Amino acid sequence: MPLIPDDVHIWREPDGDYHLRWRTSHPESLVAVEALADAAHQTELVEAGARVSGLPEGKRHFFRVSDQYGNSVTAPERRIALDGSPNFRDFGGYKTTDDRTLRWGYLFRSGQLSRLTSRDVDTLAGLGLDLVCDFRREDEQQIEPSRLPGERTPRVVSLPIVPGSNSAFFEQGERELHGRETMVAFMEEVNRDFVEGQAETYARMFEEILATDEARFLVHCAAGKDRTGFAAALVLLALGVSEQLIMQDYMLTGQFYSPEREVARLREKYGLEDMAAEAILPMLEVHRGYLQRALDTINQQYGDTRTYLSEVLHVGESEREELRRRYLVDDS
Repeated sequence: MPLIPDDVHIWREPDGDYHLRWRTSHPESLVAVEALADAAHQTELVEAGARVSGLPEGKRHFFRVSDQYGNSVTAPERRIALDGSPNFRDFGGYKTTDDRTLRWGYLFRSGQLSRLTSRDVDTLAGLGLDLVCDFRREDEQQIEPSRLPGERTPRVVSLPIVPGSNSAFFEQGERELHGRETMVAFMEEVNRDFVEGQAETYARMFEEILATDEARFLVHCAAGKDRTGFAAALVLLALGVSEQLIMQDYMLTGQFYSPEREVARLREKYGLEDMAAEAILPMLEVHRGYLQRALDTINQQYGDTRTYLSEVLHVGESEREELRRRYLVDDS
């Protein structure tokens, strides 16, 4: 049975190997993979995912994934392989509710950029970014400055969002009371606060994007999941992507970001040496309930997302139409 277009996922490891994973409406459906720039890299029809090695470095490769019934998807890797920023992703390629498609290579999201290697910086330069929106606190930006290409350096806009950094939680001085359930509730509250308490900052994000002609832009914070997750969701909502696909994109962080590996770093950052890992992990994990709390708050407080975008973030019909003009393509 047919390939499901929105469930085709491609990512590249730092060693250069590409992984392709897909879902079909029947588990025994056969799928073929073709690297468009290199005819030698093709697979026969297979049921499971594929791994492609040996493609030339220094460029972004597109693949055609086709099933035995004639359905196909053409896409590059979604996760960009950076040693120093594992959750760097292109959030283009999604379908809108009116059956248009987001352009690849224009909308990016990630965690911090301070630990990029020289090879990572070269990869970043190849993306041709025009604008970077940094949602980290000002002290985070100063302590861990981003590494960016030296030539054609993108314009960086500082858009600090404090609650999403978790700092307010620790400043309350009640850490001994915080177990896993309390931490999960706190993270949901952080996402609720994005909607109202941080609306001015997210409104400015849209202003900066719209002020840069045909901007290829990156939104990022420290981990690339909470502050950045809501930012990406807002952009996708403005472009007409369904909440189902927005949640799918949000949850991809769980595939590329390892909470367990970050526990030690977070303990040092916030002085949490005595806190159990079980209580810390919810801050590093991605859960549907986090973003869902923000989306539910929008619908409860404003009726629908279009009203919220227009009345609160000042992204009305003319602004949405400009975003659609830039970032959507027809499939005809």
